[in-house]
Amino acid sequence: MPTTLLPVPRLGPSGPFPRAPLDHQLDRRWLHYAFLSRDNEQAVIANLSVLGRSSGSVPAAPGAPPEGRRSGTGCEQGAQHMAILLVHEWQHGWGSTQFNAEQPEVPWSAFGLPHPHHLPHPLRIASRSAGPALDVRLRRTSRPCTSQCAPFAGDQHLRWQSEPGVLGSGTLRLGDGREQPTELLGYHERVRGRWGWPELGGWVFGFVNDPAGDPAAAPPSAVVFTFLQPIRPAEATSGSVMLWRHGRMVRHFPRRSMQIAVQDVLDRDRVVLVPPLARTLGTPATAMVPRRLVVTARVGDDRVVLDFHARTAARIANPSETSLRPFSVHETLGPCRVEAVIGGRRLAFETGGIVEFAGGAHD
Repeated sequence: MPTTLLPVPRLGPSGPFPRAPLDHQLDRRWLHYAFLSRDNEQAVIANLSVLGRSSGSVPAAPGAPPEGRRSGTGCEQGAQHMAILLVHEWQHGWGSTQFNAEQPEVPWSAFGLPHPHHLPHPLRIASRSAGPALDVRLRRTSRPCTSQCAPFAGDQHLRWQSEPGVLGSGTLRLGDGREQPTELLGYHERVRGRWGWPELGGWVFGFVNDPAGDPAAAPPSAVVFTFLQPIRPAEATSGSVMLWRHGRMVRHFPRRSMQIAVQDVLDRDRVVLVPPLARTLGTPATAMVPRRLVVTARVGDDRVVLDFHARTAARIANPSETSLRPFSVHETLGPCRVEAVIGGRRLAFETGGIVEFAGGAHD
């Protein structure tokens, strides 16, 4: 009697997000990619976003298949897709696409299933003109942190999940048309939820990978931190500091164990406004970017200190759907030193880091 092979059941969504409809104007899904080259001479940052159905969209009939692009993120009928790519060279400064950068139909993500570590997958994000482009094969070496959620402003919320130690190998096209081979070490994150920019208030986020060790394996150490400051309610502030060792997260410090300090401000001449069209819209100034950021977390005898010095920043002027004021995300680059004691074991390293300072949609 012939044997019938049953399909293997999936234990999660096949894409980076559940296949649930985006049925509210403020429903959002983001995929974030951030990399530094092994020599710290180049930085690459990309945001791929999907915003929920506009108020004029007609809901699909019950049982009808979703229309339009899917991008591996679920039912997105009537949704708005945006993508932006930033590239930085210390010798030539920042380059950026507009918000309409070309992106894959199904972008690479570490959060899709199945997700083998050893197989590289392509990712291409490119300007629709002669601007920058990224054409690499990405491979994960680490495991993600647990998903974290921040509720605020009544019915709004933000959910995110992070994974450091992402390796990239391929070609980088710079703003002046030059193409260079590149080897990247970075970070990937997925964000979803429902929020308006004024209500979100602002956040500080950053990561750093230790580039020492085997370049084909997970970094010996990696640190990711988040700090969210919604406008209301007052107790909605949340955050965390997480530390990985050889691809495994070994310590999670909750918000109550964190302290954040800043010193001085980054010279405005070192801040570049992107995308290029934002310069023509009379975009108002936002708050200064700190020049130095120190994040400290301690639980019992375990502790970690991240000391970041900003050297340059690109200010992404995001349009706000519920406010006339833009919401700005400052992508800052500079050297970063990490010192930690985990389980009685000390570690320390210094390398380049990427930190985001976001806010500015409210008075």
